[in-house]
Amino acid sequence: MTDLATSTTLDVPSLDVTAVRADFPILARQVHGRPLVYLDNAATSQTPRQVIEVFDDYYGRYNANIHRGLHTLADEATAAFEGTRETVRAFLNAAESREIVFTRGTTEAINLVAGAWGRANLTPGDEVLVSLLEHHSNIVPWQLLASELGIVIKVIPVDERGVLDLDAYRRLFTARTRLVAVNHVSNAFGTVNPVREMAAIAHAEGALILVDGAQAAPHQKVDVRDIDADFYAFSGHKVYGPTGAGVLYGKAGLLEAMPPWQGGGEMIRSVSFETPTTFAAIPHKFEAGTPAIAEVIALGAALKWVDALGLEAIGAWEQRLLAHATARVLRIDGLRILGTAPGKAGVLSFVVDGAHSQDIGLLIDQLGVAIRTGHHCAQPLLTHFGVDATCRASFAAYNTLEEVDVFAEALERVIGMVR
Repeated sequence: MTDLATSTTLDVPSLDVTAVRADFPILARQVHGRPLVYLDNAATSQTPRQVIEVFDDYYGRYNANIHRGLHTLADEATAAFEGTRETVRAFLNAAESREIVFTRGTTEAINLVAGAWGRANLTPGDEVLVSLLEHHSNIVPWQLLASELGIVIKVIPVDERGVLDLDAYRRLFTARTRLVAVNHVSNAFGTVNPVREMAAIAHAEGALILVDGAQAAPHQKVDVRDIDADFYAFSGHKVYGPTGAGVLYGKAGLLEAMPPWQGGGEMIRSVSFETPTTFAAIPHKFEAGTPAIAEVIALGAALKWVDALGLEAIGAWEQRLLAHATARVLRIDGLRILGTAPGKAGVLSFVVDGAHSQDIGLLIDQLGVAIRTGHHCAQPLLTHFGVDATCRASFAAYNTLEEVDVFAEALERVIGMVR
């Protein structure tokens, strides 16, 4: 078989996939006696050695709590932690580093907005627009707020391809619409939403927009000022970083006006039993307690690794993988792809007539191939399309065309077994 992993064309940026793979120790392991083919990147991407080494360095050389210490280790830890804040600012093209709040991930970031901005600004009858494409983490926080405050959740529909209906979106706005909460890229279907246009529409109607960027940040350049997002969130573990570290971007004026979400150390200016407690300036007002220090520093290393490769090159390579995988699986009788939006990200969700997704997932693992099966925390979307689960293969910078072939051949073999 011809090695296509490093080949390029004039319109596709170069990506040396062989060199990329060398950064990932886990890719050398075997599963059930076969070389690992990891295609579950939309759930969690693997981690390069440059990120893994951060943990040994931190815990072996300068492990200390941050911000309040006066000793050398505390100074070094604080500098590394705050250095990541500036790395994230540049990664998102935010105007100021104080607009970057560290969280445990996208889910916590959205809950922060719902809990702080939502409770302070929403009243009974106010409306929040979410799309049918949303992950549960961008649905349930608003449902909880609806049960508490009496707000109204309105759903933006999609067409048969999984493309968001912009005309219907425009018609949903009323004088009571306060917020749009929408993902940048669908984790279940790979649909890339026109968030810049959606933000402009929302702002013209007097509403804010929160963008769930968990599936966009690893695959395309994100410019929060170009989008004009009021809030933008992503998770470290989907962008080649560690679990337990994520980001909420918020416009400074909004963050300043929001009350704290959690109370404790770090987020205060002064505490007294005699006078009201006063709070720290942003972003620290939203970072109560000791954070995941090593994880945040490692997130900075991951973003630098991504920047060194180039998101344009990563995205172009993943598109090539997606095209090759799509062509291969469409040869399989009875296989149906869900999510066929033009220009979608590297996510391939499918169902197979006469075969349950869980059976496919379990058996294909025996052949060394890791895919995701289930509802992908997108039950309303799958229910709309008449299924309760799909198989999902999702791609990253280190995957190869040869791995796609292994996946397709394993899939054909497994389907022959379960039908």
